[in-house]
Amino acid sequence: MQMNNSLPASCDLITLAQWMAGDFSNQKQCFDRPQDFAHIHVFFRPLPWDFFGGVGLYSEQVYDYAMWSPYRQGLHRLVDQGNHIYIENYGLKDAYLYAGAAREQSILQTITPACLERRQNCSMVFTRDGEMFRGAVEPGNNCLIEKNGCQTYLVSSVEVTAHTWVSLDEGLDINTHQKIWGSEFGALRFDKIASFADEVPMLKASVS
Repeated sequence: MQMNNSLPASCDLITLAQWMAGDFSNQKQCFDRPQDFAHIHVFFRPLPWDFFGGVGLYSEQVYDYAMWSPYRQGLHRLVDQGNHIYIENYGLKDAYLYAGAAREQSILQTITPACLERRQNCSMVFTRDGEMFRGAVEPGNNCLIEKNGCQTYLVSSVEVTAHTWVSLDEGLDINTHQKIWGSEFGALRFDKIASFADEVPMLKASVS
């Protein structure tokens, strides 16, 4: 796929990328409430600047007991839109070929733009609120996901700090707007246990 020309990165964009870049674990939440929450890792690994012509991340979500079998993978292109950061989301063709790329650079380096499929209408919009970024799916209720024969739209909210990631994903029926899927016990709460912030490309960042 063809990527847009490279663009300078703002201070907030670089900060968000650095805060996202890491291994996040909800171990404390899982241990406190094992009947409600599985132990999950969310990884965000920075991509080289030239991949998107800007700042990008590869992500995996895995259960702690199955680190080589991610149940969700994606790539994310961060775009500065002035008063907010717009994150384009992409899926991977034959995603299983790249399992473990968040932890193994040798696998990450095999991903090319030709592997990507844009998740239409499923971008995230992040705004800064002091020492936190708040994110939500772009407006329109058009990020569609079919579950058990029911067409739903994604409602997603995220809060990111330098050390934490809190997220809640729910699917609502496109006709009745009733909740069809998602956590019954509230948001997933993750602590950053390893940082990849030093891998975020800074060379072309405009940070003056």
